[in-house]
Amino acid sequence: MTDLVIRTLTASDAHLFDALPDPLGAREAHRRTRFRPDWKRVALRDGEVVARGAWWGGPDDPEPVNINWFDVAEGEEEAGAELLRSAPRQVELEINLPGGWRDDPALHTAAETRFTVARAAGYELLVERFLYRWTPDRGLADRPGRLTFRAEPDDTVFFDALRRIHSATLDAHALKAVEEGGLDRAAQEELDFFHWCPSPREWWRTAHTPDGSLAGIHIPAHNPSGPTIAFIGVVPEHRGHGYAYDLLADCTRHLVEQGADHISAATDRGNAPMAACFTKAGFPVVRERVNFHPATASDPAG
Repeated sequence: MTDLVIRTLTASDAHLFDALPDPLGAREAHRRTRFRPDWKRVALRDGEVVARGAWWGGPDDPEPVNINWFDVAEGEEEAGAELLRSAPRQVELEINLPGGWRDDPALHTAAETRFTVARAAGYELLVERFLYRWTPDRGLADRPGRLTFRAEPDDTVFFDALRRIHSATLDAHALKAVEEGGLDRAAQEELDFFHWCPSPREWWRTAHTPDGSLAGIHIPAHNPSGPTIAFIGVVPEHRGHGYAYDLLADCTRHLVEQGADHISAATDRGNAPMAACFTKAGFPVVRERVNFHPATASDPAG
């Protein structure tokens, strides 16, 4: 077998990224995603692309947030692992998959190959997630009217709420942040993400019960690809009343009132209560995602 060449693409040869087959439908999934050519890498053997990866971040980010497109040719698993292993930026890897991929033998094989390559490159499984997309034909959930929603300009209110929410969370990313840096780190990571989204700070909402106590928060937002449910969270002492649905209904309606004609959302596959809320509110699963994190990356809190 001839030597492998791994290199970063440029604007002039960015077309090489499209040379591999796309068995998992990533091109359609990323039709709204803008990738920088110099954040794309390919592995070539005899001039043929045998693996590819696209690192992604917001338009103003100096460094990528994650890898959200990765493919490898059949029989070139080690080339794919070396592409990931040798990258100058070690960030989270997202493998995006069609809904129902587990039940299709060809899709299942393609997905498992990429999982195997990720592990060979030093990545560990973090979580599997459902990806949702609401459109007007799905109907718009009524606000149940049990909670009062308020705009809140003080970030410390949201920070404190996030600490309470993440003290008993099912979210894998939040659990990882708590493990690495405590509740303060988990809350700050969420706040940083909310501020990173290119949508008005004034959209953030707190939710209150009739007696005035804080029930939770929701964050309607835009990410670089469009309108999204950025966060839904109920504080522990008010769980068990179905308030997550109330938050989701209000968040959805807020985005529609701001002109959204579609809304994306996501939740962990293991978060059955939140998944049920999305289903009830008319959010169908359109794709799935498996997140891996680089196990060898240094811990910034350590």
